[in-house]
Amino acid sequence: MGSNAAAPPHEDSNLLLKSHIEDLVATQLPNSAIYNFLLSDVRIVSATKGSVTARLALTRNHMNSGGGIHGAVSAALVDWAGGMAIATWDLRRRTGVSADIHVSYLSSAAEGDEIEVTACADKVGGSLAFTRIVIAKVVDGVAGPVVANGSHTKFVRQRQ
Repeated sequence: MGSNAAAPPHEDSNLLLKSHIEDLVATQLPNSAIYNFLLSDVRIVSATKGSVTARLALTRNHMNSGGGIHGAVSAALVDWAGGMAIATWDLRRRTGVSADIHVSYLSSAAEGDEIEVTACADKVGGSLAFTRIVIAKVVDGVAGPVVANGSHTKFVRQRQ
């Protein structure tokens, strides 16, 4: 293949999905006070159908009184990232409302740490979508210790 060869179709698709998620971040984050406060500096690393990976540098705004990432921040990340994974399914802009959310806290991260959030949509049906999310501390440029695992079920039925 020469240098003028077109990118494989899946690469074009992944670039379209990443662009879609970046557009949602740019246009929808400002409309949510909590997401805008917590995620104004979030960076989308990659997106494929049913999956999104993002990174965020933790600031004082993300910390609890003990100096670790606040549990509510992790829960908000599970909520947000689950929706973004659903959005990659079919380029939808509306990702539904929460029906159920679970977060298991395994370790912590501190102010100045970078975290990586990976969300996978296991199934997006006509009424419900099911997602899994992993929040990990970035160490030496790669996802390291898991900070929290989450699952998120959303009601996604679109109005006719």
